Amino acid sequence: MFYTTDSNRHGLAHDPFKAIVSPRPIGWIGSKGRDGSINLAPYSFFNAVADRPKLVMFSSAGRKHSQRNAAETGVFTCNFVSRDLAEKMNLSSAALPYGDSEFDFTGLTAKQAELIDAPYVGEAFAVLECKVTEIIEPRTLSGEPSENVLVFGEVVGIHIDEAIVRDGRLDMSIARPVARMGYMDYSEGSDVFEMIRPKPQQV
Repeated sequence: MFYTTDSNRHGLAHDPFKAIVSPRPIGWIGSKGRDGSINLAPYSFFNAVADRPKLVMFSSAGRKHSQRNAAETGVFTCNFVSRDLAEKMNLSSAALPYGDSEFDFTGLTAKQAELIDAPYVGEAFAVLECKVTEIIEPRTLSGEPSENVLVFGEVVGIHIDEAIVRDGRLDMSIARPVARMGYMDYSEGSDVFEMIRPKPQQV
């Protein structure tokens, strides 16, 4: 099958786009507002975009609380979503009024970051502390702004629970990272295999 996205006539019961671009890591974003309120919310459009320097990005469909807080304070945290925290991550997606704490709503522990003024999930196996580098509103082919806001941040500090470290590496069979699939589906990435990059052929 083939279809154009301007018509989006795929003939399926549900739009397959997000199922094709999967699995996607979950950006579980911790932030603090200028008013001192704290927020925690998951974003399915999230990824690392560079290693030197370490940069990450999350995309907000519209101006939501995490984007607002990051714009106001210039900082945010990214919290690792493991299988044992998946249900609470999902619960934190509830549309609470601005200023209400998802940490309180989910029963998760809000800890103060070391280098930035933002909260992180105390139960998370790993946390990235980030400072905002830029906020972008991407445009469509027609030049009109899309409804999305992209927040980029440079990672300035990293927390790791040593319980997931084995032989100098993070052991995904212990960490059991959760990823977003299409529809309402998720996957758990503990089934890992390794491949070594091929060496250049000698001429």
